[in-house]
Amino acid sequence: MVDFTLNEKEQTIIDEILREGLVCRKYARYYDKHETEVLPDELPEAKDFDHIPAMFLDRGEDGSGPTVFGLLATMYRNWGDHLSLRRPPRGLGNASLTAAGTEAQKEKWGKTVLAMANTEPGCGSDSKAIETTAVLDGEEWVLNGEKIFVTTGIRAEGVVVWATIDKSAGRGGIKAFVVMKGTPGFELSKKEKKMGIRVSDTAAFVLKNCRIPRENLLGLNEEVKKKGGGGFKGLMKTFNLSRPATAAIGLGNVMAARDFVTEALEKEGIAVDWEAGLHKRSAVQQKLIDLEAELEVAILTTLRSAWLGDQGKPNNLESSISKSKGGDACRLSVKLALEVLGAMGMTEDQLVEKWFRDARITDIYEGTGEIQKLIIARQILGYTSADLQ
Repeated sequence: MVDFTLNEKEQTIIDEILREGLVCRKYARYYDKHETEVLPDELPEAKDFDHIPAMFLDRGEDGSGPTVFGLLATMYRNWGDHLSLRRPPRGLGNASLTAAGTEAQKEKWGKTVLAMANTEPGCGSDSKAIETTAVLDGEEWVLNGEKIFVTTGIRAEGVVVWATIDKSAGRGGIKAFVVMKGTPGFELSKKEKKMGIRVSDTAAFVLKNCRIPRENLLGLNEEVKKKGGGGFKGLMKTFNLSRPATAAIGLGNVMAARDFVTEALEKEGIAVDWEAGLHKRSAVQQKLIDLEAELEVAILTTLRSAWLGDQGKPNNLESSISKSKGGDACRLSVKLALEVLGAMGMTEDQLVEKWFRDARITDIYEGTGEIQKLIIARQILGYTSADLQ
């Protein structure tokens, strides 16, 4: 039986995360407006919450993993609007390391913050169309290409770069390589300016004859599979780990907006009567119910995908469902919050309009909602890639 109830120790951790979140909200607007000039590292009050990582370690995790409790922690961190206001313990590249790395590589880079570079100017959702190349020259790989929209690309200590070692093999030639910052030929070309999640730095990189050690190939498998598979499976496994976490990030924004709207309406004497019939509720009350319903379904699908992973069961389908539903909930629910609040929701006096901008990307990065629906159709109906073109 699936049970998402928190025990006493877990609830204590969540309470501390929420307490830190209220402090972090004081700085959210500043970093939203100054994302091009500064990168948040540590809050002035950070020392007051230095005990939180140790509380996670006591449970045998760092609080950023794709476990059920890890995703709950991610939601509540983003409820506090501070997922990236302190130095991140992990990056998306760490999920790639977990999915494709050898035990020795996990030991070597496990405590290193790694970004993940997959998207290219001519390759977004279609990951098998990667153009960045990796050519073996003696005991070194030589990488050439361009990567864009690299999350945590500036603050990360290294980047997992997905490249092809044989273009003719399609997805069978795709491999992952760890490239550390400072490597000659690995150049930061720009920092992106974005509509939302501005506190999370996003970078673009160019690789020009970038040489890395042969052992920096994740998994150390240099075989090319002409009929697919290969490193591409590692990339897809990475997404199975990261997509539920991406949904959790956005859902934290929705939770924050929901709570703000509920409190604002209660101050005006408006509360939802959950027992009343549809025709006995006001339009505002119905919007609050719709918001809660969207949020509840998205949270449950996200946690279920993590639960399957915790049990060692396949979760490819559920991972895509959580990402798709999470994206839908973020688009619709924060929009409902703005509609209920009216002018109060549009002003920068409150954070709701920021949460709206922050949550919007949930439907886009780590695989768009449209791509997730294609994956879901293939899984449930047995369609091939060609069937859906």
